[in-house]
This record gives sequence, structure tokens and C-alpha cells, in this order.
Amino acid sequence: MSEYSSTDGTEGPASAPVTHGGWLEERQLEGLRTDEAFSAFYRSTIRPLVGFLINHGAAVPLAADIAQDTMTKAYRRWTELHEPRAWVHTVAARALARTVASLEEDLVDHVPEPTSLLARPDALAEWETRYDALPLLRSLPPRQRQILAWTLAGYTPSDIADQLRISPQTVRGNLAKARRAAAAYLAQREEER
Repeated sequence: MSEYSSTDGTEGPASAPVTHGGWLEERQLEGLRTDEAFSAFYRSTIRPLVGFLINHGAAVPLAADIAQDTMTKAYRRWTELHEPRAWVHTVAARALARTVASLEEDLVDHVPEPTSLLARPDALAEWETRYDALPLLRSLPPRQRQILAWTLAGYTPSDIADQLRISPQTVRGNLAKARRAAAAYLAQREEER
């Protein structure tokens, strides 16, 4: 007997699709495991990624947008990613660089829309002042700020060199300069108090 029943005069499946020995169920389980793995990665990485972008010099709303876009890209490529944490940091940093390079001056300030990463847009100034390192980071030259942001995100100089495609000596040199600038900045702040 065929898998189609013609008792009512229509053609169509008489029963549920054949799963070929559980292949369909296994594929669905694999998809669920992939979604669960990405969800765990997202929860543990999204806020530090936003902080990483802020340390690079991004405003909080821009950092949240870039981080979210980056995570969307990561989800689409999740099964291809071997080092997802490094991948999202690299992609987000490049997206920020492209955004800053193409930024046009906006003469009218506007309050950003609230997001799950930024619950109260009016609390931006309060949030930013809690992070004493932000004024220091903003005073550094771009390369030193970039390397210090990667360092604050937990990467070693050799990891940073791999991600930025520069020599480890360049990373260490810029990191040393950034640390000297940080020490001078902190000493000056102590004198002002």
C-alpha cells in the first residue's frame, strides 16, 4: 500500500512523515543544542562586548547596537565559528572602526531608544561616570586605546597581535605606553584632589 490514501478522493500523506530511523528527530535535537550553546554564549558575552566597545571609545547606544548586530552575525555563523569570543570582539571592533570612519556630524542630539542593554537612556551620564577608566581611555591615542581595550577584555598580547594582525612587539610597546599614560593620568588626578 502506498503512503497516500485516496479514500476521500484527495492525494496527500496518510500519516506523519517518515523519519528514516530518527534522522529528523536527531537534526531537531542538534538544532536545539546549537541554540542552547549560542544562548549561553550570548548571555555571558553581550555585556562584556558592549563594555569592550565603550572602552574603544563608542558611546553606549552605539556600542549596544554594534554588539547586538555582531551577535546576530555570530548566530548565523555559529556552527562555523571555532573561537566565537575572539570572533565577536574582532567583528565588533571592525564595525566600530567603520562606523566612526563614516560618521557624519549630527547637529541635533536625540535621546536613544531604550534597549535591553540600555534600560534608561537618561542614565547614560550616570553610568559612564561610574567607570573611571573611560576618561583615561578617551585621552589615549587610538592604537593605545584599542590595545588597552583588548587587554581589559582579557586578551593576552599575543592574542591581541593575532586578532589585530600586528606584531606582538607592537602590542607590548603600545600597552607599555598606555600603562605609562594611565599612571601619569592617575597621578595627576591624585594631585588635583
